[in-house]
Amino acid sequence: MNLTHLDENNRPKMVDVSEKENTTRVAIASGIITMNDEAYNNVISNENKKGPVIQTAVIAAIMGTKKTPELIPMCHPLLLSGINCDVEELPELPGFKLTVTTKLAGKTGVEMEALTGVSIGLLTIYDMVKAIDKGMIISEVKLEHKSGGKTGDFQR
Repeated sequence: MNLTHLDENNRPKMVDVSEKENTTRVAIASGIITMNDEAYNNVISNENKKGPVIQTAVIAAIMGTKKTPELIPMCHPLLLSGINCDVEELPELPGFKLTVTTKLAGKTGVEMEALTGVSIGLLTIYDMVKAIDKGMIISEVKLEHKSGGKTGDFQR
């Protein structure tokens, strides 16, 4: 198997995408955070002492998405054309599902950006609520959908 992030001397490299065509690329990733009832109620009632948890998590997810190439060594800096975040309340867990959609017209995909955004957003929820519930669990961070590029579409 030819690993694209290693050169002929087995040294790490960033893939050269200069010869690739620009295409519209979209990625959707999601993840879940579960917590106890007290923490969940604190979040949905907007009574957290650190501020509005969901709104802060969305801003953090957007920031994390934009900073992906600073965090993941082989990711290219990208000119993202759109980032959308959706938070779904899951009272039956209790917890929340965060979904991040990334989009651009470019030469490389946006999957890592969507996954990083989800991770940072969920970690922000954890950080803001950990005084109430240190046992929260972040799980099921995954790519849901990807379109565009040479490898085509993916749908979970």
